[in-house]
Amino acid sequence: MEVLLEKNSPTLASLKVILTKEDYQPKVDKTIKDYTKRVNLKGFRPGKVPTHVIQRMYGKSILVDEVNNILSNAVSTYIRENKLQVVGDPIPDRDKAAEVNWDSPAQFEFTYELGVATDFEVNLSEIPAIKRYTIHVDDAELTKTTDSLRERFSDSIHPEVSEADDMVFGELKQESSEFNTRTAIPTKQVKEEVRSKFIGLKKDDVVTFDIQNTFTEESAIAHVTGKKKEDIGELSGEFTLIVEDITRSAPAAFTPEFFDKVLGPGQAESEEQFNEKVLEIIKGNYERETEALLRRDIETTLLDNIAIELPGEFLKNWLERTNEGKFTREQIEEQFEDFQKSLKLSLIKNKIADKEGVKVEYPEILDFTRQMVKGQFGIYGDDDNMKETIDRVAQGYLADKERDNYTSVFNQVFDNKVLDVIRGQVATDEQTIEVSEFEKLAKGEEVEAA
Repeated sequence: MEVLLEKNSPTLASLKVILTKEDYQPKVDKTIKDYTKRVNLKGFRPGKVPTHVIQRMYGKSILVDEVNNILSNAVSTYIRENKLQVVGDPIPDRDKAAEVNWDSPAQFEFTYELGVATDFEVNLSEIPAIKRYTIHVDDAELTKTTDSLRERFSDSIHPEVSEADDMVFGELKQESSEFNTRTAIPTKQVKEEVRSKFIGLKKDDVVTFDIQNTFTEESAIAHVTGKKKEDIGELSGEFTLIVEDITRSAPAAFTPEFFDKVLGPGQAESEEQFNEKVLEIIKGNYERETEALLRRDIETTLLDNIAIELPGEFLKNWLERTNEGKFTREQIEEQFEDFQKSLKLSLIKNKIADKEGVKVEYPEILDFTRQMVKGQFGIYGDDDNMKETIDRVAQGYLADKERDNYTSVFNQVFDNKVLDVIRGQVATDEQTIEVSEFEKLAKGEEVEAA
């Protein structure tokens, strides 16, 4: 067998595979012999079918299968051993393949078109310093977060007199239409010019209003009256509400009950401890976000500083053929820039992994999956009581072949390990910024760090 590579351009090549009878005939003969033992044919005892009968009935299909297996192995082995940066799949020359005479086998010649990336080197020490941000969390950010938590876990109180944003409960009716229902009117959805009617109300007060000119949205009319949205046009004129109750959402007080709701039982016993814990959570959340931004900036810097050419038209044709019926050529064109970036990053990471000996073992994959499961269950730290359940769920997740979860987790672990290598060799420019500046950076806007 002879395998010959011919570069047609920096990103395209032809791979020719020449097979002689000595390459494939022994495999064909062995398969035919195996068939004689396995095939059941009328008129022959099991395992005693003559080889010439098998040859006549199945010889051609066996030959085609064995040659295809040899070709597949030859192409993949050549690419691997010669470390070719092949992108997409090798494409067989179908015209030449159609000329093969399978009825008179002798020497076969097959040609494959290869798309290849241009040669490149990765020298991480020469990559420019990448900005790494620390977010300054001040008292204002802590107050903003605690205020939000107090609103989220707010308590309902029943004041004697209504104020703006209260909910007014009572009997709503219109005598002329004999309409009558018990309902709640959210004063937030009352137009500003008539909101004063709903402020200062007490139990048993009566307020009269025009049903069509009181609320900011039609959906509020439907909510208040219980009518379908398409039927509210039938309502008109003045309605009266007899007040029965008023409710107000009051921010939760700094109590042990509130601390337990936010942090979990027994995590804080005082407002000071609560604020310390919340501050830790805020800083932890922002640290994860800055890590995600650092990953994005590392990838962008690698792409900007490592030049790789790809066979654009070859890849577009390959994508169209392999995704036939799923994506149109127009859709492929629209998304091709992102595809190229992803492919280049993959090539760069693979080269770094090869150079640094990065490998991913199953225990690492399982441990990563365990952490995912614990996060989904809301388990922090080690919980011996849940260990067996977590392991069972993690192993089941990885065993789901339909979703190919194993490959997904493998890629995440691989990416993290390569990123650790990069971070250990690329210089960082440490900068502290405010929350508002970070929010702009996350959106891709430029800011000047303090």
